[in-house]
Amino acid sequence: MDSTENQAYNVGKYRTPDGAPADIVIFTITQTEKQTAKKSLPYRELMVLLIQRKRWPFAGSWALPGGFGKESETLFETARRELMEETGVADVHLDYLNVYSKPGRDPRGWMISHAFFALVNEKWLEKRKAQDDAEDVKLFTVMEALHELELAFDHREIIADAYRNIQQQMLVTTIAKEFLPELFTLSELYQVIQTVVPEFKETNFIRKITSTQSRKGIIQVACDESGEKLYSNQYSQRPAQLYRFTDYVPEVSIYT
Repeated sequence: MDSTENQAYNVGKYRTPDGAPADIVIFTITQTEKQTAKKSLPYRELMVLLIQRKRWPFAGSWALPGGFGKESETLFETARRELMEETGVADVHLDYLNVYSKPGRDPRGWMISHAFFALVNEKWLEKRKAQDDAEDVKLFTVMEALHELELAFDHREIIADAYRNIQQQMLVTTIAKEFLPELFTLSELYQVIQTVVPEFKETNFIRKITSTQSRKGIIQVACDESGEKLYSNQYSQRPAQLYRFTDYVPEVSIYT
């Protein structure tokens, strides 16, 4: 564009959106110990963090955390900033989901929202509290969010899309590590996968995850400083081998 064209360009010719918000679907997996005589894995549930809006629009309704972008930051930076404000952590799995621009989605005006999803370990959400612009903040099961709650804006659609996304990723990536301690048993890994993908059934899971060439290398046996293998009987009567994830990134479905 030459100087003449530059001078002739009228920025006011095109209307800009009234705001560019970033909405974040924050997933976590909670665990509750079972009150049984024998040792067993805890109950695990996939949860989503929601805030109860204090002001118009949708006052009293539950909504995804988020906020408006600033001119000085990208929307990804906006999402990371909002995530930090809500959870106190920034160094977690944060990924772009989709853009939501259906006309009328926000009664305040023309709002084009870019949605993200984050995977946050439960321990980082224990001290969560509502910000000044929120009435309350709470964890709900994904099913409650999708089928029972009164949600603001188009946030039900966003949560549904994010849920499908992490179900797909759970089977082809190593995002399960976001919900596990550094050292874990294969039974814990299997349970986390099933918590996100309930229909996942793999009778030969242990053999496939440890022996099949295309999957071999994503986890490794945990050992102490002297090279001795580490075991745990926290959730089993007999000591179970402990594993840890490596930095290997698989290129195919790794669990099936």
